[in-house]
Amino acid sequence: MSTFRVRRRIEIDAGHRIMTHGSKCRNLHGHRYVVEVECEASHLHPSGEQTDMVVDFGFLKDEMMRLIDAPCDHGFIAASADAELLALFAPVGGGEAWVQVLRDTVAAQGAALTTDTRMGTKLYVVPFQPTAECLAKHWFEVLVAPVRKRSDATARLVAVRVWETPNCMAEYAPA
Repeated sequence: MSTFRVRRRIEIDAGHRIMTHGSKCRNLHGHRYVVEVECEASHLHPSGEQTDMVVDFGFLKDEMMRLIDAPCDHGFIAASADAELLALFAPVGGGEAWVQVLRDTVAAQGAALTTDTRMGTKLYVVPFQPTAECLAKHWFEVLVAPVRKRSDATARLVAVRVWETPNCMAEYAPA
């Protein structure tokens, strides 16, 4: 069976740390992430705005910018379990109550975005260590429904790839 595949990339700059890492990734650092999504379809749109397309590249960009760039670019991505790091971001007087609100939001929604931080910086909190592997899975999960909807159910999201460096990439593609 033949399939058509399309890919779209964006780049974001974000900081993170892997609190359990035994080496330098335990330190605060940042990356110029490249995030690529891959979609496939068994047929192209027969008519309408997306005629002869799997999904419009502009639609993919819109969703990637809304769901990845907007909450994460020029911000910090943190694990909800990283108490030491969250304490650094907590606003003066916020303390444990502020951290608990973030953790409750992560538990209910899968992530939490705030700029109510000590320095007014963007903080995106996730329920996992912010490794490239886990970010690829997370961004797959937040994109799968919007891609289906924007393509009128023609396209299927098949993979998300996250490069931390030009030489290091992780991919999530469910079986």
